[in-house]
Amino acid sequence: MGAIMTPSPSNQSARASEASPVIELRDVTKQFRTQKGGLYTAVRDLNLTIQPGEFVAVVGPTGSGKSTTLTMISGLDHPTSGEALVMGEPVRGVNPHIGYMFQSDAVFPWKSVLANVASGPLFRGASRADANTRAREWITRVGLGGFEDSYPYQLSGGMRKRVALAQTLINEPRILLMDEPFSALDVQTRTLMEDELLQLWSSTSASVVFVTHDLEEAISLADRVCVLTSGPATVKGIYAIDLPRPRNVTEIRFDSRFIELYHMIWEDLRNEVMISYEYTQHPTNQSE
Repeated sequence: MGAIMTPSPSNQSARASEASPVIELRDVTKQFRTQKGGLYTAVRDLNLTIQPGEFVAVVGPTGSGKSTTLTMISGLDHPTSGEALVMGEPVRGVNPHIGYMFQSDAVFPWKSVLANVASGPLFRGASRADANTRAREWITRVGLGGFEDSYPYQLSGGMRKRVALAQTLINEPRILLMDEPFSALDVQTRTLMEDELLQLWSSTSASVVFVTHDLEEAISLADRVCVLTSGPATVKGIYAIDLPRPRNVTEIRFDSRFIELYHMIWEDLRNEVMISYEYTQHPTNQSE
């Protein structure tokens, strides 16, 4: 099934207007070898473009290839067929201009907050003094000033996510890939982190691809929401989110347009969730 494009809203990120795509997936298919020697198709004929500075959320049923899509953009994996392009070039390996935030904490447990955040610039060749100066600036920006010498085990879940944000954004990525980064947090902390992300993103020119199971989160954050089908995943629909920015993710959910968008997108998503659920109850062999 192809993408269903809705008209772009007038307030959709101006940075994404007429520029060439920063990410482009062309007829991408990804297959994995099963333990029985067959082939499992996770993604099939997926087409998607992301513009510079655009925030795109990707939703779909469990197992619908959302994380697989991110790995092919990042260069951690490659399509079986089709092509993934980043900044106009085919993806051949890990791109230093891409930042990646995972669902689980990716901080170094043996390093302090300062050392964690400074690790990226150090790896890229910065002097320790410069890396530490920049790290302190980012630690303050994410609200962790005073915790520079603390270790991850001494921090709450939300604080560790702030460390991960600073650790990623200090490298000034042109693309930020986020794989359900806040799903393990409690509701209140998750809302705070969503607002924090929007505030930090608004001061950058980064394009964001944000994978989530939470449709409310997707609509609250994104310029567009992409709905994937149940596996093998392809794009079922793409919806422009014509809600004004800046946004408060709690308040925006009471907006009548938010509720309208939620119902419209949920109609697409619900059908795919039901198909995925039926498959788990009555699985068939997908090997080829």
